[in-house]
Amino acid sequence: MVLRYLTAGESHGPALVGILEGLPSELPVDRAEIDRQMARRRLGHGRSPRMVFEADRLEILAGVRHGRTIGSPIALVIHNTEWPKWTEVMGVDPPADPEGLARTGRGAPLTRPRPGHADLAGMQKFGLDDARNILERASARETATRVALATFARTLLAEAGVVVVSHVVRIGEVAVAEEAPEPGPGDQDAVDADPVRCLDPTASARMRDRIDRAKNERDTLGGVVEVLTYGLPAGLGTHVHWDRRLDTRLAAALMGVQAFKGVEIGEGFRTAEVPGSKAHDEILPRGGTRAAPGPYARATGRSGGLEGGMTTGEPLRLRAAMKPLSSLARPLATVDVRTGEPAEAIQQRSDVCAVPRAGVVCEAVVALTLADALLEKTGGDTLPEVRRNLAAYQQTLSGCGGRL
Repeated sequence: MVLRYLTAGESHGPALVGILEGLPSELPVDRAEIDRQMARRRLGHGRSPRMVFEADRLEILAGVRHGRTIGSPIALVIHNTEWPKWTEVMGVDPPADPEGLARTGRGAPLTRPRPGHADLAGMQKFGLDDARNILERASARETATRVALATFARTLLAEAGVVVVSHVVRIGEVAVAEEAPEPGPGDQDAVDADPVRCLDPTASARMRDRIDRAKNERDTLGGVVEVLTYGLPAGLGTHVHWDRRLDTRLAAALMGVQAFKGVEIGEGFRTAEVPGSKAHDEILPRGGTRAAPGPYARATGRSGGLEGGMTTGEPLRLRAAMKPLSSLARPLATVDVRTGEPAEAIQQRSDVCAVPRAGVVCEAVVALTLADALLEKTGGDTLPEVRRNLAAYQQTLSGCGGRL
């Protein structure tokens, strides 16, 4: 792994912290673009009230000077503008009056874990009797840090001519039509302009109606996001070890986003239903129906742009399934761990449907993974060196004849 990142912080703590190591020097850094990407994470019909007043006040602490990376680790902090309301509940030091704090609404121990959340398993793992210590870190609020860090990865990919976009293809039982167009590399603004980030206008309207119905029913909805990447050269990733295969790494990155339960590469599940003659992408000389950089192209995109753990040079297509959120206005049955008696699960502020904005998070983790794979292939401590090495590699791809 060339590009490494870590995040820290709790949902209602003073701040979220991120560190990104491995970027070359001389990469341009645009603060406005980081802010724009973080604002995209708050998009979407079905948001909770928290999205209205939650602000992401970002500060870059290290790794950047005069608008460019300097080769050292990037360190950033996202300040929690609500922290003054939570200083006693989430403070590092013991409270002056623990019993008094417990009698307050925010300070009361949370002893009724939510089904489908990290609450109970985390309480059992760490020997805790208050779910607050688990849910604060398990919260999807943490993804703000990954979106911010991924902006650096996006910039590196853009320098290589690579663009990552996403759109929503399903919310609940409502899905886009099979013939609906996929967004191209220049269509992200059009996707973001839609209230559910869906390019199919008929499906978008039905999705919004379904979200509104779920809200009236005090329920939540999941869905499916598709992430597409354009401009990748063939040969990123490897076939030689399971954990270095790019499909392994991408699937892990997407499954590592809160509430995601499934990943599909290309037509992965559909190919399980058809014979091999209809499951694979036939190879054509350049100039075929899906012409790509280099001397070869694929007749179809069933593999999703990955074969043998490596990119093929075709567009990369991934789908990720998000379950309905576990914080319901009509809480599910649980057990109060303090008494052992049946109870209703705790209620926390939550979206009715977070799928539209989760797509932005999926873009982020894909971008971070692909940037790592790119640097793994090119090496280089400076951006010009990365460019030179990539150009030399691409020249071998475009110049090869019958052999690589």
